[in-house]
Amino acid sequence: LALEGGVRPYIRRTADGRLLVSVAEPARRGNQPVGIVLLTREAREVDQRLFEIRASVLGLFVLALALTVLLSFYLAQTLARPLMQLAGSAAAMRQGEGRTGSVPAPLLARQDEIGILARDLQSAARALWARIDTNERFAADVAHELRNPLTSVRSAIETLRRIENPEQQKRLLAIIAEDAVRMDRLIADISDSSRVDAELSRTVAVPVDVAPILSALAELHNTTRKDGDPVMVLEAPAEGLVVRGVEGRLVQVFRNLLGNAVSFSPKDGHVWIRARPTGSLVEVVVEDEGPGIPEAKLESIFERFYSERPQGERFGQHSGLGLSITRQIVEGLHGQISAENRRDAAGKVTGARFVVRLPAA
Repeated sequence: LALEGGVRPYIRRTADGRLLVSVAEPARRGNQPVGIVLLTREAREVDQRLFEIRASVLGLFVLALALTVLLSFYLAQTLARPLMQLAGSAAAMRQGEGRTGSVPAPLLARQDEIGILARDLQSAARALWARIDTNERFAADVAHELRNPLTSVRSAIETLRRIENPEQQKRLLAIIAEDAVRMDRLIADISDSSRVDAELSRTVAVPVDVAPILSALAELHNTTRKDGDPVMVLEAPAEGLVVRGVEGRLVQVFRNLLGNAVSFSPKDGHVWIRARPTGSLVEVVVEDEGPGIPEAKLESIFERFYSERPQGERFGQHSGLGLSITRQIVEGLHGQISAENRRDAAGKVTGARFVVRLPAA
């Protein structure tokens, strides 16, 4: 091969472990090869370089391993451990512990994604406990409200067994019938109240024009009202009253407010319905000429089972859930409802005013 054109340099190791580099080239006279020139040299430097390269690779491997261990420890301290703490907090909440909040304070103070997750978990836990407390209070209120008519029915039945006077029996049967109607109304309102939040969370709000709703309710009342009932007066533009909501529930809101205003109005009085667009909201106001609302009760009238009825009205005609359901619906549609008193120039109360504000479509 060397005579034909030479041999490229090659490396070999001897039996005693030495590293040799050899190269062979032909010697020519004219165009005729006359011999071979072979050069062999011990390659200590090459061996040293190979050792240095291997040492460098090993050093880089050790450094990478150390960095991996440190990074794993850092991630364990900053991510894995906090996540395990949050998982423990969630488990404690699931088991009924941590009502006051079991998320560690250091996690709540963090400004990174872990802190956001911790604060969201804390907020969710508080909302859950608030809902549980609300349900417990609601159950207690329901039991209390049902106990009264049931007690009345039981007392009437026990008395009915002992008396023989037909007139007294007739009065007791009338009491039983009224209490049965009252319980039926109460159960229907309780069922409706318990469904409102779930229904609104599943229903997609759509544009609804409240002008024809208000017009229809006012016209229906005025055409069917009895002597002495108040007259409804509607003051609303024909356009610009479109809100985002659920039509059936909006009808329920305005029917409740108008029914409440009618029940408190004096004989031959007036109920005013005023509606107008206000920026990004649509405002609907219902006013009456009744006795007004005690200042201390302007907020509590929206609580469940609150009932303060006009003088002369028979007990048990209302469940006390009407305004509570009304607020549930309005707030479920991302609106606001408030109550205040109407006053004349002298500051005297001349009636009640309910204000509903809903997002415009």
